[in-house]
Amino acid sequence: MSTEHNNRTELELIGAHGQPIMSDEEFADLGAGEWAYIRTLTSEEAQIAFPSVDDLPENVDLFALLAADGTPLVLTDDEGTAISHAIGDDLELAMLH
Repeated sequence: MSTEHNNRTELELIGAHGQPIMSDEEFADLGAGEWAYIRTLTSEEAQIAFPSVDDLPENVDLFALLAADGTPLVLTDDEGTAISHAIGDDLELAMLH
């Protein structure tokens, strides 16, 4: 991207009085209830994200469905199940790269 494009984009995000067009809280709420993503977790990471889940298997890929703000929604050992939960909850899945 060119610097000109980056500067234009940054300027478009600032209102007429030089203030951001949304607060940090409003920015954090973008996609709330509408977007989610799936992340592969280790057992240790899953235990931190889902502290109420006991007896997590070790050495198994676990898949977490997380809300746009990172709130844990579903933990499973099957990626298809995580996708099904997102579809069932009318959530759009964001692709992570």
